[in-house]
Amino acid sequence: MLATEGRPQGGELDPELVARCQAHDSAALRVFVEHYQRAVFALLSRIIGRCAEVEDLAQETFLRAIRALPGFDAGGRARLSTWLLTIATRLALDVCRKRTRERRWSLAVDHTSTETPEPAATPEREVQRAELRGAIASAVAELPDDQRAAFVLAEFHGFAIEDIASALQSPESTIKTRLFRARAKLSRALAQHRGDGE
Repeated sequence: MLATEGRPQGGELDPELVARCQAHDSAALRVFVEHYQRAVFALLSRIIGRCAEVEDLAQETFLRAIRALPGFDAGGRARLSTWLLTIATRLALDVCRKRTRERRWSLAVDHTSTETPEPAATPEREVQRAELRGAIASAVAELPDDQRAAFVLAEFHGFAIEDIASALQSPESTIKTRLFRARAKLSRALAQHRGDGE
């Protein structure tokens, strides 16, 4: 069945299907969208929070990607998923910058977790896990936009430093600094959470 074609174990579409996408084959493009939509939605939600804008941004991500696909170098270093998530990241950061301009007076942040609750052995453990997820989501949401984007790409989507640098259009040394600061802030926030829970 076409919906499951071109999905090697590595998670990328096979070259033949990518070529069909680049030729704007409608069936292949459906597979492209279905294959990557979950990752795109997850990335957008983690950067801008779960909100109505996520669906619009996901649609815009795929529209831009489909328009640009003929120029994608399928034989190059960049994976298709990295290229696509770079488009999504830049759109998400544009929204963050717009929000910052519009709400300079407000430091309110969406603290909604995008994680699915895991089954727990006991209600007490589930409460502890939910509190920990909330603490992590809050800490990530409170990071500056540039640090949050770098952290999400590294920790949730497995981007290498050079890929994050390309996606955020920043030097690798800057990305390393952002990741170091983001991780330090998260460590402090989680240490505070553990201290509050004792």
